[in-house]
Amino acid sequence: MESPLTSLFTDGERYHKAYQLYLNRSNSLQSTLDFINNLLPGVISSTIKGKSQINVIGIGSGSGEVDLEMMSVLHLKNRSMMVDNEVVEPVAQQIRKFEDVVSQTPGLDYIKWNWNNMTVQDFEKDWKEKERTKKFDFIHMLGMLYYVKDREATISFFQSLLNKKGKLFIRLLAGDSGWAKLDKTYGDRFRGPEISSVVIDDIKQYLDSKGVSYQSYLLPSEIDITECFTEGSEEGELMIDFLTEVLNFKKSAPPEIKAGVLELLQHPDCSVESNGKIMFKCPSEMLVVEQLS
Repeated sequence: MESPLTSLFTDGERYHKAYQLYLNRSNSLQSTLDFINNLLPGVISSTIKGKSQINVIGIGSGSGEVDLEMMSVLHLKNRSMMVDNEVVEPVAQQIRKFEDVVSQTPGLDYIKWNWNNMTVQDFEKDWKEKERTKKFDFIHMLGMLYYVKDREATISFFQSLLNKKGKLFIRLLAGDSGWAKLDKTYGDRFRGPEISSVVIDDIKQYLDSKGVSYQSYLLPSEIDITECFTEGSEEGELMIDFLTEVLNFKKSAPPEIKAGVLELLQHPDCSVESNGKIMFKCPSEMLVVEQLS
C-alpha cells in the first residue's frame, strides 16, 4: 500500500530537531558509548595489536560523536598507531558538523580524515569504478542498514574490504524492541521509501545462512516518550514524528492510525512506566564479524 503520509526525511531541519530531541530523551548514545569504552578495547585488541597503522571506515557517521569516541579508545590502546579514516555520511549538515568538531579538537594528528559526503550505495559504486584495492581493519555501520535496500549485498561488500583479523561492527534494533513492534504493526502505513524494515535478527539469519560467525552484544536503551501523550506538546509531536518517521504525524495521520499508534506506544510490550514517565523500550545489539582469512 502506498503511504499517503509524508516522510520526515523530506524536511531536513525538522528531522535534525527530532533527532536531537531523541538523543536528549534517550540513553541510546550512552549505551553505545558504554560499549565502546568498556568492551571495544578487548574486542578490537587482536585487530590492532602491533599495527603501526590501521584503516577504518565509518558508515553513516553523522556528526561524529561516536566515531571520535572510538578513535580515542583505539588511540589509548595503541598510542603509536596511525589511523586512516574514511567517513561516509550522506547528510551534508552532519558531515560539516563532524568536520568542525575535528578542526576544533586538539590531539587528532594521528588520524588522516577522508570525507565522503555520499550514500553508502554511492560510496560502493565509486569504490568499484575506481578499482580501489585498499583493505580495512575496522569498519562500523551503526544503525545505518535501515537506509539500504539490499543490506545483504552491502554487508558482503564491506566484508570483502576487510584485512585478515579485520572486524565489521553492525548495530541494529533488537527484534523484541518497542520500535520493532511499532514498525511491524504500522510500518507499511507510514514508512518512507528510503527506510527498510530490518532488525538485528534479520542480519543474524543472513550471516548464519552464509556460515559467517559473529559475536553479539546487547545494548539496552530506553526513550522517554511521556510528552507524546500530552496534547499540544510541541516536543511530544516532534518525538512521535521521529518514532514513526512521519512528518507532522499527529496532524496528518488518519484518526484510527493515530489512536492505534498511541495505544501501541504505551502497551507493556513496548513501554514501561518509571517514576511517572513512560519509557519506550528500544534495546539494540552489536554484531562483530571478524575476517578470518
